[in-house]
Amino acid sequence: PREIARHLDRFVIGQTEAKKVLGVALCDHFQHVRMTQEGVDAPFYQKQNVLLLGPTGVGKTHLIRSAAELIGVPFVKADATKFSETGYVGGDVDDLVRDLVRKAGGNVKQAEHGIIYLDEVDKLATRGEGGGRDVSGRGVQTNLLKLMEDGDVPLVSPNDMNAQIQNAMTAMRGNGSAQPETINTRHILFIVSGAFAGMDQSIRSRMLTAATSGAVDVPSSASKVSRLSTDELFAEAMTSDFIQYGLEPEFVGRLPVRVACHGLDANDLFNVLRRSESSLIRQYERAFSAYGIEVGFTDAGLRSLARMASQENTGARGLMTVCERVFRDLKFSLPSSKVRKFEVTPELVADPRGTLRELLKGGR
Repeated sequence: PREIARHLDRFVIGQTEAKKVLGVALCDHFQHVRMTQEGVDAPFYQKQNVLLLGPTGVGKTHLIRSAAELIGVPFVKADATKFSETGYVGGDVDDLVRDLVRKAGGNVKQAEHGIIYLDEVDKLATRGEGGGRDVSGRGVQTNLLKLMEDGDVPLVSPNDMNAQIQNAMTAMRGNGSAQPETINTRHILFIVSGAFAGMDQSIRSRMLTAATSGAVDVPSSASKVSRLSTDELFAEAMTSDFIQYGLEPEFVGRLPVRVACHGLDANDLFNVLRRSESSLIRQYERAFSAYGIEVGFTDAGLRSLARMASQENTGARGLMTVCERVFRDLKFSLPSSKVRKFEVTPELVADPRGTLRELLKGGR
């Protein structure tokens, strides 16, 4: 687990607790896969399906994809919003499992030990009439239950008539049996995530009630609870909070491992730019170098970009928004100029057009 966390440190800044939780869960999953393939049965094995909560752009997807690639199992990522209840127009949750088989190159045994990551699961919440997603959100949660525990999914979708006909003809040419093959989900690890916007207030309300009622032993006073940040409140999330938000009790119960990811401040965003191996500045260095232009990034310039991005309130995604705005005119004009080198400073970030005029005037 510690080695997984160190690997994730190369790509995702911060999120120490999330790395610890994912490191343990993924190592347990990997060791279970290994022992199962070696013939060591685990009749009472219970999966450590994971729920990640936290604001957008903090690295949830990046964490999981990087970890899945490290341990070498098939990995599928999808958004919960693309699925609908059985019988309605939209995606079928069983397609997630079939996608695992495709990612495994058709190897069913390998796919049966893969990882499925479902983002925006908070959009499945049903919060009464006029709020949240429509009733099909509950239906999608129900459909996911059998997959998250132990279910069999046909490798060929019942709605794919062409594939059904091909499957039947292949079977008839073989041994005369037209029974479709299935993939079992008992050993597939599910990781879900969501921003759960607004849930922090219901957590605060619950904690305030507990702190003032005297009915239970609560270490935090009401005044301290009132000062807790969103990150601190998410760290206190309980099963009842997710149920109140609109998730079904059975669905939450299939997600025993939960961890909150914290939001990114300007200092975090600076470290994302400066330290991460997947930093956005590598993309810009590559884009300018394609035209023979060398770009350098000063720490002061990166801090200016990070401060601007923190005001977007979209986590690391704000970096792309800010960088595109800052470098737009430079990317448009410099490839056709004689300029072959420039440096990103606070002055350039504050006034990119003015800096561009100076660069073009110098012509070097």
